[in-house]
Amino acid sequence: MVTAIAEADKQEVQEAIESTRAGRVFVPRADIYESQDKLVVLADMPGVDESSVEITVENNILTLQGFVKAPVRDGYRPVLTEYGVGDFRRSFTLSNAIDREGIEAACKNGVLTLTLPKSKSLLPKKVTVKAVSD
Repeated sequence: MVTAIAEADKQEVQEAIESTRAGRVFVPRADIYESQDKLVVLADMPGVDESSVEITVENNILTLQGFVKAPVRDGYRPVLTEYGVGDFRRSFTLSNAIDREGIEAACKNGVLTLTLPKSKSLLPKKVTVKAVSD
């Protein structure tokens, strides 16, 4: 059986966002993976590198912002542009299970990797049973 895979269109942010930068803002596509001790978020932000990413945590809201410089082609003007260039913004609500102090981020080839460690107090703990002598 062959399964068709549809290419996802870029989704532009629809909510009103106060911004000091003119231009379009897109929602980055993200994958979230979970292990016993952490969550890992992979967010696609083409054109963004480590110097143009801003990550904030405020009131349990994790916000990712990536800023993209539009390409400039000296001596040319756009006639047809199918790929929309713009910044990226996405927010996630964090539960108390996430250790906010331990959050780490890295960016490579337009993919932002966030590591969200789970709170140590909520991780499973193995209790050692001691022998008691009579």
